[in-house]
Amino acid sequence: MQKAIVFLNMGAARNLDEVEVFLHNMFHDKNIITVKSDLLRSYIAYSIIKNHKEDAKSNYEKIGGCSPLVKNTETFLKNIKKVFPDYLAVNIMRYTEPFAFEELKWLQLKGVEHITVIPLYPQYSTTTTKSSLEDLYISLEKANFSPCMNIITRFYKNKNYNLAVIEQIKKTLNGNEAKDFDLIFSAHSLPQKIIDNGDPYQKEIVENVTILEKMLKKENLEFKNIHLAYQSKLGPQKWLSPSLEEKLHEIRNKRVIIYPISFILDNSETDFELDIEYRDVANELGFKEYRVAKCLNDSPLFIEAIKDLLPHQLNI
Repeated sequence: MQKAIVFLNMGAARNLDEVEVFLHNMFHDKNIITVKSDLLRSYIAYSIIKNHKEDAKSNYEKIGGCSPLVKNTETFLKNIKKVFPDYLAVNIMRYTEPFAFEELKWLQLKGVEHITVIPLYPQYSTTTTKSSLEDLYISLEKANFSPCMNIITRFYKNKNYNLAVIEQIKKTLNGNEAKDFDLIFSAHSLPQKIIDNGDPYQKEIVENVTILEKMLKKENLEFKNIHLAYQSKLGPQKWLSPSLEEKLHEIRNKRVIIYPISFILDNSETDFELDIEYRDVANELGFKEYRVAKCLNDSPLFIEAIKDLLPHQLNI
């Protein structure tokens, strides 16, 4: 029986022309713009894209004209194929190519009968995991493809995943004493109303930070303070707080390490937003050290976490 691993993520622009495609698909997603009316959603999406597409393109230009997520995903997938030669492995993007239907049709033609689906979101959210899985189900039906599936909906409690996070934090310390730094776990923000409607994302982010705090102590990494903050707010409505900017204003210790806790692969929100925009904020506030940890990307420990997530008793 042929088997496959299918990774899901949000996608990213490969060039400046694709920025608008990404924005269009994202803001027409009913899990992102949660109004009931399709017409109203389209109007809101049009307004957001009109007001933000040029800024978005300018931001992409500052990091080379494309999202680093594209290259990082390709490298990650190459490593997966090396480590798991008995599996076919594909990556499906939600808002840009490669889209679900084409990748699933390819797996179908290859005779795949069992798929392990791993959304590359450590914590569950309706805006990420649910949205990507809904897109997958629609495409499976469209392709008339009915493989057996093992679906991983979150993995923030996995030991090897958290060890991989700690490894990246250690690399960012680069031999310096943890006690000299504040550590900020920065998570992508969400509108408060999405959380109020039952999305478990914030709860799982907090749980993940608690797990990591305990593991850091076992590793004898005692930071001056550990914080949680949220980035990527868009629009006037109430979002999760505190924002990363608010948190930077609060911190008295002017040495800080940022870890992007809701991301697996580096992307425009880590390479531009965290490493450029918020670095400028930190400089204005007089920070002596402002370091941004890299995401897991091709971390061998994260590959071990993937091994943990695969079905072990599958005799195929």
